[in-house]
Amino acid sequence: MGPGIPVAGEVARSGSIGVVSTYPSAEIPATLFDDADKEERWRARFSAPRVSMPDWARDAPERSLYVSNVSGTWELYAWDRADDSHRQVTDRPNGTFHGTLAADGERIWWFDDTDGDEFGVWRSEPFDKHDAAAVEALPGTHAGYPAGLELGSSVLAVGMSTDDGVTVWISRDGAAPTVIYQHEQDGGLTGMSWDESLLVLSHSEHGDSRHPALRVLRSADGTKFAEKWDGSGLGLGALDFAPVSGDTRLLVSHERYGREELLIWDVATDTETELDLGLPGEVAADWYPDGSALLIAHTHQARTTLYRYEIASGTLVQLPTSKGTVGAASVRPDSAVEYTWSSAAVPGRVRVLSSSGEDSVLLTPGGIRPPESQPVEDVFVPVPHGPNDTVHALLARPEGADSGPLPTVFSLHGGPHAADEDRFSSYRAAWLEAGFAVVEVNYRGSTGYGSAWRDAIEGRPGLTELEDVALVQDWAIDNGLTTPELSVVAGASWGGYLTLLALGTQPDRWASGVAGVPVADYVSAFADEMEPLRAYDRALFGGSPEEIPEVYRECSPITHVDRVRAPVLVLAGDNDPRCPIQQVLNYLDRLGEREVPFEFYRYDAGHGSLVIAETLKQVATEIHFARRTVGSH
Repeated sequence: MGPGIPVAGEVARSGSIGVVSTYPSAEIPATLFDDADKEERWRARFSAPRVSMPDWARDAPERSLYVSNVSGTWELYAWDRADDSHRQVTDRPNGTFHGTLAADGERIWWFDDTDGDEFGVWRSEPFDKHDAAAVEALPGTHAGYPAGLELGSSVLAVGMSTDDGVTVWISRDGAAPTVIYQHEQDGGLTGMSWDESLLVLSHSEHGDSRHPALRVLRSADGTKFAEKWDGSGLGLGALDFAPVSGDTRLLVSHERYGREELLIWDVATDTETELDLGLPGEVAADWYPDGSALLIAHTHQARTTLYRYEIASGTLVQLPTSKGTVGAASVRPDSAVEYTWSSAAVPGRVRVLSSSGEDSVLLTPGGIRPPESQPVEDVFVPVPHGPNDTVHALLARPEGADSGPLPTVFSLHGGPHAADEDRFSSYRAAWLEAGFAVVEVNYRGSTGYGSAWRDAIEGRPGLTELEDVALVQDWAIDNGLTTPELSVVAGASWGGYLTLLALGTQPDRWASGVAGVPVADYVSAFADEMEPLRAYDRALFGGSPEEIPEVYRECSPITHVDRVRAPVLVLAGDNDPRCPIQQVLNYLDRLGEREVPFEFYRYDAGHGSLVIAETLKQVATEIHFARRTVGSH
């Protein structure tokens, strides 16, 4: 194990109910590096101006909306393409990330929560008036967690989720909203036909929110028009209706053959066409404007390629994007493809591929470009347990570090249904700048490697993923990259959960752990978390803590806290609805009864922060902590 962590100060916080506990506060460095160039580079990667993929109004495509950090906080910005004018729409202390445009482009809708707690209401304001106050967008609905939003020219539909379940309202021609769907099981609104006569819902009335079914409703009266469910363990996702008035074709993702693939479902005739694209990975898609072709996003081994697929002929043509990852892509009314792209080494850009094939940068926020970083290399480690032959990991080495052993951070992604990819990460780059190798593991539960790989954690989450992490760490040790004394396990959200679980179930493997917004006490977390996540956990574990207490007990970090020996840093937000603060404090109370050194960083936001200065502070704290535990200063 690395050297112990000195106590950097004490912070008094409310711990278990009725108990006031004192936790060692995290040591926040003023700078990470003595080298001024290094210090400037790592900070610039986070603070350099960035923009998201722009959305645009359905019937006024010259009006767009995007998210940017230009102000120092991620906020919404309106972009009028007609005169290339930009204005900041929202300005809230903890930032704003969710917004969209009315169909005619006249109003901007944005979601208003409280300090990042994700519970709130939709507000709207004019697109082109700087001084107009935002108002409640659809009075007559109640607050909740967002569960879908569809804005047409005459039909508005809004979904909200609460502890009582999901509710969907519809408003026609400005009338007061009426409820057209309500159920205690998780679900939401996922699409509307171009002529606004049909709405599609994703629902889990069968009790499994991880593998939803689809229901199409008539917007006139909310009655059922069509239904599709592939059965137990097989999910369906509604991508979008064809963008042609009167066209009842719905683009759907399915997993009938063990991976995410596509079909076109004509909901009027209840006929479907499965699309066999002959691609080895998983796919998603968007329509071209006339409904005759699809934009295909193909993900395989942590990288993305784009294709145009002609529906009538079945012709598939790859579009000329660079090797790396496309984060988002969509087709404009003139058939230009706008997309975001990056690689591990090259920071992201918002680009446009014209219908004639010319590729160029679409949108830049001005200011400095984030400095580049190091590429990643693929690692495929054989696994004895299936369902795949290997677990895929991405390895990045600090510049000039061709041999080991190196201090190494095993960075575990959240989700768990997500994946690390060959895309730019300021977080990864900061660890590399600090001299750490970075290993990102796409453990069982990750997306992009087939349905069986994704679902292999059902009934035994956490412990299953850590078996794959251990295999990759063994590979890293056997190949001289690192040692247990130089190995740090780190992650946020589900990755934070895995970090705490790893420290308790694999105590000999880790020099330290960094757990951001983790699940630490699963039973307590289940009681306090947002209802959509309770539904997700019931599907993942196979029931609630009352129904299967032993499974939750075995898979909960607090169960294994007495085996933790390595120093640990925990970061948590006061308003987090996903990994609530109380269950983190329960864990720290138990940890504080022992002599294991730990530090705690508590902040006033939700499941992460949209404020750049706060992000910089947290990343500096994490790396500073890890360097002390492996003897690297």
